[in-house]
Amino acid sequence: MKFTTLMLITFVIIAMSSPVPIRATRVESFGEVAQSCVVTELAPCLPAMTLTGDPTTECCDKLVEQKPCLCGYIRNPAYSMYVTSPNARKVLDFCKVPFPSC
Repeated sequence: MKFTTLMLITFVIIAMSSPVPIRATRVESFGEVAQSCVVTELAPCLPAMTLTGDPTTECCDKLVEQKPCLCGYIRNPAYSMYVTSPNARKVLDFCKVPFPSC
């Protein structure tokens, strides 16, 4: 339990101290739309990604919303271990968000 708490605190500190937010572009019927990639938006997913258990509906909604940002998170060494962990993959599967091929 202490390790998980430490990981959660570390993740929040890294996320909050990130100097530049990651940006992604999503193409819709009206053209390109800039997607604001803010890793702290995925905070509802942290318990499911760092512990065991099913993610909440809010977590799944945020993952769908942040789907265009996942490659940017994977490329960022500060976030990569969270997004590529076995639990994170289980959360993506549960929420029916395909793991990105970057």
